Amino acid sequence: MLLAALWWALIGAPTEATMGTIQRIFYYHVPAAAASWTAFLINAAASLAYLKTRSLKADALAVAGAEVGLAFLTINLITGPIWARPVWGVWWEWDPRLTLTLAMWVMYASYLMLRQLTPESDHQPRLAAALAIFFAADIPIDYMAIRWWRTQHPQPVLFGGPDSGLAPRMLAALLLSMAAFLALMGMLLWLRYRQERLSQRLRLARQEQILSAVL
Repeated sequence: MLLAALWWALIGAPTEATMGTIQRIFYYHVPAAAASWTAFLINAAASLAYLKTRSLKADALAVAGAEVGLAFLTINLITGPIWARPVWGVWWEWDPRLTLTLAMWVMYASYLMLRQLTPESDHQPRLAAALAIFFAADIPIDYMAIRWWRTQHPQPVLFGGPDSGLAPRMLAALLLSMAAFLALMGMLLWLRYRQERLSQRLRLARQEQILSAVL
């Protein structure tokens, strides 16, 4: 799917009339954002489930969602300035969409740092889950930023009103790239979830072994 999406992004889609070839990075920039938001929403849902059930499976899914989401958001933040430099003349503008996206990256990076640096206890996943639910509020605000405020960032080309839209072959390239990125996100999420579940089992086995030795 990624190879097919690459072909459509580089060859299948027509060249945009105003921005030229650099606009083709759009077919990676936007799907990366969509994949990151989806992973962060999974993180928030799993965190809420953990607070209600104290399920280790939910906690593992929350960790996986945050890590995978942060990886895709990093792709989004890297491709954005590459696109912006030849079009805007600058690498970065502190407009609402860009600022909210950078804030989101910092928040989820701090979430993962919290999980790595705090001692293992029942309080750690509960605090992380509460933060994840709070951080998720940035997702709809980030999505709506280019609809609520006039920004340097381009206006939405999908669901943006009567003047929005894409040429058919551009839309096909975007939808295929979106499907490929979401499929990749799902696969990475599953692999990271399985890894975290194994790590949880190892920690529990180690604790039982230490308890048996003490008794």
